[in-house]
Amino acid sequence: MANLDTTSTPQPEIEALFFALGEKQRRTIFFSLMDGDKSVKQLAEPLNITLTGLGQHIKILEAAKLVRTEKVGRERICSVNPEGLATMENFAKLHRNLWSSRFSTLRKLVESH
Repeated sequence: MANLDTTSTPQPEIEALFFALGEKQRRTIFFSLMDGDKSVKQLAEPLNITLTGLGQHIKILEAAKLVRTEKVGRERICSVNPEGLATMENFAKLHRNLWSSRFSTLRKLVESH
């Protein structure tokens, strides 16, 4: 059976990623940014939360490397960080390969009996 290689996707990065996306408003922010860059104010309005509350969510998304912010003039512009997407992709690929291997082994066992 395939072993889970934890070196390809560091555990703290995965924990930060799942923590960040484990909360509904942060998922909403992240998916909203998938449509394009937005100012902090543009993100806060549909969520009906304060700029301070949104700032806390953005910090968590930044820590997970899912979002990055940049000051443009008087506004902070948020965008998706491709580094976080790569972490998600690596995690999914690792587990897809692991489970594919396990199901293949199970299928061979079942077919041999």
